Amino acid sequence: MRRLGGQARALALQIAAEARAEWGFLTDIMASAFRANRQLGSGDRRLISETVYGLVRWERRLEAVVDELLALAQGRGLPEALSPAGRQELKLIVYELRNGLPAEAAKADVRRILRRDVDLTTVTADDAGLGHSAGIDRAALRLSYPTWMMDRLVTDLGETAALALTAAMNTRAPLTVRSNGVKASREELVARLAEEGVVARPTELSPTGLLFETRVNAFGLSAFRDGLFEVMDEGSQLVAEAVAPPPGGRVVDACAGAGGKTLALAALLDGQGRMLALDSNGKKLEELRRRSRRAGLTNVAAREVHGGELPAEAKRGAWDRVLVDAPCSGLGTLRRNPEARWRLAPKTIDGFPAQQLSLMVTYAPLVAPGGRLIYATCTLLRRENEEVVERFLAERPDFVIMPLKEIWGKERALRLGDGTYLKVYPHSHGTDGFFAAVLRLPPPKLISVGGEK
Repeated sequence: MRRLGGQARALALQIAAEARAEWGFLTDIMASAFRANRQLGSGDRRLISETVYGLVRWERRLEAVVDELLALAQGRGLPEALSPAGRQELKLIVYELRNGLPAEAAKADVRRILRRDVDLTTVTADDAGLGHSAGIDRAALRLSYPTWMMDRLVTDLGETAALALTAAMNTRAPLTVRSNGVKASREELVARLAEEGVVARPTELSPTGLLFETRVNAFGLSAFRDGLFEVMDEGSQLVAEAVAPPPGGRVVDACAGAGGKTLALAALLDGQGRMLALDSNGKKLEELRRRSRRAGLTNVAAREVHGGELPAEAKRGAWDRVLVDAPCSGLGTLRRNPEARWRLAPKTIDGFPAQQLSLMVTYAPLVAPGGRLIYATCTLLRRENEEVVERFLAERPDFVIMPLKEIWGKERALRLGDGTYLKVYPHSHGTDGFFAAVLRLPPPKLISVGGEK
């Protein structure tokens, strides 16, 4: 394996330390560090990124392996306690060893840190760091997750699926984009990307997606600047597709953020109809407006929501589709946001369902008779998904579940979920983890007068 050295190595340790301080958003920390070190080449940036993401993913397991290594060194007379900086450097070396670095290449660095030679073959053993752990705790330690998180995933998904899922979320996420059909077909985009030296192939599940096989900064491509695509996970594209906006329809994205799904829906409308994006974050909505202009979409309006008070445009009973892409724990996106596993706590997750239900209740009145309310998350837990839907239906029995098989057909709906809900996972679909439920508001029944309808 190629090993980081010099300034790049020091920067990787610095970024990892900053991320570890409060488990802030790693993408933001990384972007800030790279802006401050513009002299770094693309190869160094890529290796720094891969290394830091690996260190964050494997934090718990690496800590345990380092503890065992220190115990071995202390048995041979380690002269003093290891400094925090020394410990973090040792953790990086352990990560490198467990990813193919020959022991001989790390021997001198370990001797410098520990002032002793130690047997480094123990570091790469299958049971390194696992000690006397057992059961779910051992599985969580082996795959480097909090035990409480592994426990919840096993409870909801079963042990086999949970272990496969968590293993998959320890891998690097693919670079997937959504082609903007308003400006170019998916086939035309493939050809345009090829002109820029990028090999991309159609995604298997989303009819609008492309998977980049060339490692590249997608945002630096002219095809991106010209609005021909947006970076978007394939699972997120499927959520937008499940909304299934009717031609020329009226659609609300109630929790739009920076507008990934808003733009996907506006493109599905072929730039026609009306797309209303709502969010409480004005800065994100401004980013959405910029993205809309780049995409050539003129059917998007973005409005800020203050204190739950909806803008005048969000008229009750006037919208064919209302998407509530609710804030959630984000457990389905741990490939891209590995730091979240350390930032989240059980009480944090337990606070989401009430907020999610509140959002559904708030936006349900916008749905027109015969229209649909779509609830979506990027989490994997029943309490944030099916149970929220069940609680909403108990409050609004006038809505009914519209199984996805009625929208996509039975075969596709079963491939992408259970026939009723959209449920995709990293280990079985190659996407991030997403959930979506489609709820329909039936039109009012005609009242019979004098025996006639």
